[in-house]
Amino acid sequence: MSDSRPPKPPAPFAVPGSRLSRLARLGGLASGVAGGMLAEGMRQLAQGRRPSVSELLLTPANARRVTDQLAQLRGAAMKVGQLLSMDAGDLLPPELADILSRLRADARPMPMSQLVTVLEANWGPGWEKQFKRFSFTPMAAASIGQVHAAEAVDGRPLAIKVQYPGVRQSISSDVDNVATLLRLSGLLPSTLDVAPLLGEAKRQLHEEADYLREGEQLQRFGALLADSPDYALPGVLQGLTTPDILVMGFVDGLPVESLDAAPQAERDRVMGLLFSLLFREILEFHLVQTDPNFANYRYDTASRRLVLLDFGATRAYSPAMVDAYRRLLSGGALGDTTGMNAAASEIGYFQVDIREHHRRLVLDIFTQACEPLRHSGPYDFGASDLALRIRDVGFKLGMDREFWHTPPADALFLHRKIGGLYLLAARLKARVDIRALFLRHAVKASAVLKHP
Repeated sequence: MSDSRPPKPPAPFAVPGSRLSRLARLGGLASGVAGGMLAEGMRQLAQGRRPSVSELLLTPANARRVTDQLAQLRGAAMKVGQLLSMDAGDLLPPELADILSRLRADARPMPMSQLVTVLEANWGPGWEKQFKRFSFTPMAAASIGQVHAAEAVDGRPLAIKVQYPGVRQSISSDVDNVATLLRLSGLLPSTLDVAPLLGEAKRQLHEEADYLREGEQLQRFGALLADSPDYALPGVLQGLTTPDILVMGFVDGLPVESLDAAPQAERDRVMGLLFSLLFREILEFHLVQTDPNFANYRYDTASRRLVLLDFGATRAYSPAMVDAYRRLLSGGALGDTTGMNAAASEIGYFQVDIREHHRRLVLDIFTQACEPLRHSGPYDFGASDLALRIRDVGFKLGMDREFWHTPPADALFLHRKIGGLYLLAARLKARVDIRALFLRHAVKASAVLKHP
């Protein structure tokens, strides 16, 4: 008989707060992975096979070890695991993808005693008097914090994001330690200079861990979208918000990925709103929320508004970078390889000594990624194999160790946002006139640049 009961939520687990305890967990993780590789290697050798290092590393048992430990650490260590699970996509075997995908939604909440300690440290004794109701069971738990429902004294429903203790202090060491694990595993080549990217990752994570900053970005986006009734953003209660606690109004809605059974027109409209917002962010606001996590979007079926959440990963882009991206996308829309090459060079995709066939492969990726921009009328993401084609070209380029080159962080964060929207559009089988949306916003942006 099948068990129809819903799965139990992850059990609370105290977040290791000190650097030493976090390093010990990562050290134990490395030992466990190494032991797993040795055991799997012996098993395959006994069967007459000579496995590669990557085969030994990427086993379900090792993936389970990694996800379990990173889920307990939370913070930057877990964030690296989330990035791996989302970016790897179809490159991973289904078993590993399923295990790693748990990191995107199933972080373990901290126990109530640790939660109360954080609340008292930020609000002082008697903090509960500021609320009519406070739910100690989190609505959601993620890599940096967990969210609780509450009710203000005046009856307003609230959503309160509480940061795990020690996260901000552990960011630099966590990123360095996980990068070392990847380097020792052989997944990162010794010739690749990841220092600039790691530095940017640390900077971005420090910004995400500053809830005062996130509250400011949320209010900024609220002002930028004040003329757009199709979007809903929660308000911020500044008097209760601290660097470790973000207090917002509660905005209800369905998870956007759950709309896969909604009418076609509704799915098309939702993705149209998301792509329109993307073009406004890049071309008009010069400010992009770069986290592609589906959980950042919800949909209010009653008001038909798209709910926008989590602005910790908001990133500003310079006018020069925006203009280069506008020309890159315009070149992709027109099939203008020469224009794309010039714009890509300005952005920093190409090293000075890049080989010509590497340049052609990079431009091929851009050309394919811009396919929806060249398509006349609604582009059918559900019927397209675009994501697989981009993956195949990217994989071919990535396997060429002579090419290894880290593009500018601004470019990588923007890629993640665009790639996340492509994945969501494919999941919802949406049909969106991307070309018309882009041209409308590009023309508007050009007019603003000429007549500021």
